[in-house]
Amino acid sequence: MVAVEASLPPPPRRTGPAERLRRASPRWRAAAAFTGGALGALAMPPFGLWPVLFISFPAAVWLIDGAVRRGGARAAAVLGWWFGFGFFLAGLWWLGAAFLVDADEFLWALPLGVIGLPAGLALFTAFGFGLAGALWRDGARRILIFTAALSLSEWLRATVLTGFPWNAWGMAFGQGEVLAQAASLGGLHWLTLLVIFIHAAPATLADGGARARRLAMPAAATLVLAGLAAFGWWRIPAEAVPMQTGVRLRIMQPNVDEAERAQPAFRAAAITRYAAISGQQGADGGGLAGVTHLIWPESAFPFLIDHTPEALDDIARMLPAGTVLITGAARADEPLPGEQRYRYFNSVRVFDSNGASLATYDKAHLVPFGEYLPFDDWLNRLGLRQFVHVPGGFEAGGERRALHVPGLPPVSPLICYEAIFPGEALLGEANEASEPAGLLLNVTNDAWFGATPGPYQHFAQSRLRAIEQGLPMVRAANTGISAVMDPYGREIARLPLGVAGVIDSGLPKPLRPTIYGILYAQAGPALYWLTIICFAIGGLSLTRGQARGRLR
Repeated sequence: MVAVEASLPPPPRRTGPAERLRRASPRWRAAAAFTGGALGALAMPPFGLWPVLFISFPAAVWLIDGAVRRGGARAAAVLGWWFGFGFFLAGLWWLGAAFLVDADEFLWALPLGVIGLPAGLALFTAFGFGLAGALWRDGARRILIFTAALSLSEWLRATVLTGFPWNAWGMAFGQGEVLAQAASLGGLHWLTLLVIFIHAAPATLADGGARARRLAMPAAATLVLAGLAAFGWWRIPAEAVPMQTGVRLRIMQPNVDEAERAQPAFRAAAITRYAAISGQQGADGGGLAGVTHLIWPESAFPFLIDHTPEALDDIARMLPAGTVLITGAARADEPLPGEQRYRYFNSVRVFDSNGASLATYDKAHLVPFGEYLPFDDWLNRLGLRQFVHVPGGFEAGGERRALHVPGLPPVSPLICYEAIFPGEALLGEANEASEPAGLLLNVTNDAWFGATPGPYQHFAQSRLRAIEQGLPMVRAANTGISAVMDPYGREIARLPLGVAGVIDSGLPKPLRPTIYGILYAQAGPALYWLTIICFAIGGLSLTRGQARGRLR
């Protein structure tokens, strides 16, 4: 019996998922990277399944392990592109809905938005993976290198070529209430760094060597996650935030799709329709009686309101004495000397109950290809134009400044796309009032994207600006989601996507300036840069034994 057992072949060596990914062929590694990235999109709104990142990021670390051993930084960058392409394709597919609004003109370009944009954004992820691969180390410290490199690539994505920080990895935590409170310390980019670290750290559990070394990074990540949760629970008070005295807001959500807006009949009926919705009985009854501020969404009018005096007369008849209208509206300036074309702006306008204009803010951060055409001289020759039907597209406004509205604290206006940029909530030196903003106002039109994840993602990013700055957020969206949120991001009132109606609310008072707001005003995302430098130094500092174990 002993002789028979000795003659048996040794049992096959079992390999776990980590080693299988490291040893996979280039084709299978690319497929695994694409799948891991696509799975990560489930961590974004409206799904919010952020634990899936405990699969996506460890898999990315193991894939880079194998890539570095076989092909170096270039092979890691290729895997990064596939990972990013999967993530952005699965997370941004809904952009295709905008190409269907005017399908006769833009349907041909749908693959450029649905496939071309994710492919381009994936270059940033490729840079992050490639940089990590160039600096790769064995052991736990590669987690720090991966975190620093990928979070740096995310910062670049948010800034290069005007930036596009949509669905930053930090939104995995930024869409909730408790974990999102960390944004008041370091903002979105810092939250992104922490999300990557926490979810990548378990990759070391599949390493060889001493148990203590394998557990070090997961234990550290657990402590960080627990710290974020504890901070969030501590920061959010049990009681409601006090309200500003003498302010009663009404937000009107008309729910007009883009096809209807393009009809000539809507031009004549727009003010009448808006007035009917605005004047309907609210939750506490009374219509517009007692409303101090009526708020309409972005680009509410299919015409230039300054050039349409009858519309201003209709507004004056609609508003009770003392009520102020804040609305999105396109406007036009006279041509500059030597030019013939009017200059158009996407603006927020403030009108009193007599229809007189009180204040204006012109959108400063425009949407490329949506509101203006980059390299327009060249692209116009190819027959391209921006989505909005404005001759030559919109012009960018000047430096961000406060919008002064009677009865409200200084307003930091955010028109649509501006709300996804953390720094946009801050006001520039052009703010002639020395007092800081006391309110974030986001007017938007997400009708372009229908009932897709897009409006939910936009809403979550807008909400995070309130937490970052410690300011209430008032949001008026054409088709939804409209809401009033307190400085902790808690919803006080909300209208869901795809309905017409109004919400009535008071205005929560702002908090004291947050740590993030104070630091950003002086030095940008300082805590993010301090943390990324510490991670980079920690990942690159090698003991003698670790230096011998460096991957080649």
